[in-house]
Amino acid sequence: MKTKKLWISLCTAFLAVGVALAPTAGAQSTAEQAAPASNSTTSKAEAKAQKKAERKANRAKKNAELKNLEQHGYSPNGNQTQYPQNYQDAQRKASASQQMIKPASAP
Repeated sequence: MKTKKLWISLCTAFLAVGVALAPTAGAQSTAEQAAPASNSTTSKAEAKAQKKAERKANRAKKNAELKNLEQHGYSPNGNQTQYPQNYQDAQRKASASQQMIKPASAP
């Protein structure tokens, strides 16, 4: 009987301590959660901006390459019966003109 009363009083004491500390612990965890949330929002925005900049740079590079090929005789809208050959010829011409522009470096 004494063991049962002791057990009940210990459980009651632990429960009382847990209830007393719960609002304080909850407030701390909420504050701790709020700080990373604002950082994650900032990092999400930064990541989104970085991805957008990468897409923009890739698009500009692709468009510049296409323009260069078009200047050397390739037409993506033209006759496609000779597609691989026309494309490769334009690439060869573009490479040759790039090599002519760049001076040969001495070894």
